[in-house]
Amino acid sequence: MQKTQKKKPSWWFYGVFLPLTLLLSGWGSSLWWLWASGAPSNTVSTSVRIKIPDGMPSQVIGRELEAAGVIRSSLALRLWLQWLAWEEGDTRPLRAGIYDFSTTQPLREVVAQLQTAKPVEVRFTIPEGWTIAQMAAYFEEKGFFPAAEFITAANKVQPKRRSWLPDSIPSLEGYLFPDTYQIPPNEVSPERLIELMLDRFEQTALPVYKARQSGQSKIAISLADWVTLASIVEKEAVLEKERRTIAGVFWQRLKRNMPLEADPTVEYGLKIKQTPDKPLTLDQVRTPSPYNTYMNEGLPPGAIASPSLASLKATLNPEATEYLFFVARYDGSHIFSRTLEEHKQAVQQVDKQFRSKTESN
Repeated sequence: MQKTQKKKPSWWFYGVFLPLTLLLSGWGSSLWWLWASGAPSNTVSTSVRIKIPDGMPSQVIGRELEAAGVIRSSLALRLWLQWLAWEEGDTRPLRAGIYDFSTTQPLREVVAQLQTAKPVEVRFTIPEGWTIAQMAAYFEEKGFFPAAEFITAANKVQPKRRSWLPDSIPSLEGYLFPDTYQIPPNEVSPERLIELMLDRFEQTALPVYKARQSGQSKIAISLADWVTLASIVEKEAVLEKERRTIAGVFWQRLKRNMPLEADPTVEYGLKIKQTPDKPLTLDQVRTPSPYNTYMNEGLPPGAIASPSLASLKATLNPEATEYLFFVARYDGSHIFSRTLEEHKQAVQQVDKQFRSKTESN
């Protein structure tokens, strides 16, 4: 049988066609990169404001910037970030915030602004259950202003500031709504931040109270007492499933003229924080204070923290329960009891579990 001889590739394929193809490909890629990395507009400058939320991936940021006309190609942004990381070791993330861009900015300037420049507006977050003192320390740490200035401003209760603010409250504790806020840097001041948080309380929390008070299932509680009781629920409740139960226990104790005996009120009055290994002492519990709900019946004179919307709602819609006591297990959960004897046994159980865990460690 005659063998078929393989045809060798012609010299022009390797000598002419392939080099020319690679040359044209590289030339085309270079032209694409010059276009993709350039400014969307070389003549007319248009300002574009973009909001970058926390945790947004860089690929999504690229698509948002491309859709808004800030950059020409989200692929080019990803390639540029990879080049910066590989060639220059620059792995800085794209920061969250609100930015003003110009359509005459090339890609490298847009990326540099997102990595290094301050956003148009500063952001701050107040966690649920924080006190005015915690907020003040946080603002000072962020470099906004001294903590003492915020505390002074928050202790000034001006009824004219908001018509709905109760006259009897000792400070704005409880009414500075916990949330995330954004504000221009030139507007940062204790008074302005307080106004923002009061606005958010008025927009978010106040309608909940008004709706319940105007409905058929109206609950007999003033605005001031509502916020105060909700703040205690907030400090006691860790698990969402127990929030309404804890609110129900406090309502039951109030109806029976029993002291609330809430540890967080003692801590607030003494400006201390108990821990599993350093719980409140008997002397601390017996220390007189307007906020000591072991020694005083009823509610303290004001809130002890900024309650979450969930705690505010739970306080207006407590669980119908026969429980009168509860004790924390130190893992966030509680043991609820109907009688004092049951409660004492629960306390002993928790103490035993804690000692056993400490000894094993």
